[in-house]
Amino acid sequence: MLIVDDSPEVVELLRPVLIQDGHEVAVADNGRDGLDLVGSFRPEIILLDVVLPEIDGLEVCRRLRGSSDAHVIMLTSKDHEVDRVVGLSIGADDYVTKPFYPREVSARISAVGRRSRATTIESPSEPQERVFGDLRIDPAARRVSVSGREVVLTKKEFDLLDAITSRPKVVHTREMLRDGIWGPDWFGDDHVVDVHIGNLRKKIDSAGDKSRIETVRGVGFRLAGS
Repeated sequence: MLIVDDSPEVVELLRPVLIQDGHEVAVADNGRDGLDLVGSFRPEIILLDVVLPEIDGLEVCRRLRGSSDAHVIMLTSKDHEVDRVVGLSIGADDYVTKPFYPREVSARISAVGRRSRATTIESPSEPQERVFGDLRIDPAARRVSVSGREVVLTKKEFDLLDAITSRPKVVHTREMLRDGIWGPDWFGDDHVVDVHIGNLRKKIDSAGDKSRIETVRGVGFRLAGS
């Protein structure tokens, strides 16, 4: 568990409850240190304040979605409705409005944790390596390469690519992908799929395989050329 908040009062309010719930807790008081801790501490859940020194919480969340599958719960003030909407649209899993009760945060953490155990989109019973031009996917090993060069993906990025390439001729709607990977009780909207698809495309494109995932306007995504 990582708390990224520059308010000592908020940290001291939350830390005892989280420790009592069995979490190992790390703390950062600015966005830059928070991002550094994500790389070294590798938390499963991040409590992230919107208003932070160095790098604000929305930008921290945006950067996290290119490298981490940690669940993100935004801590926002009552007056920042736009921040809550933007936070969910860039990949936050939930938000809590300040002021809050520690047990409210604890309940949100439990709910988000249950989503990580949601049933994901099923692959074929005997997953085999898939090859599409220079793109190679090994579902059993959860490895992806382009022209022999490995592409490092987050868990959700791989799950999206696995789902789309398991049925390459099918148009996968945002709702199908969201429910299969995030679970049907996910709090945010379908835009979270677009955020992760965008990051996935960038990684595959930078490895040398251009425009492999195709957008079907108003519907969803499919594998280009299928």
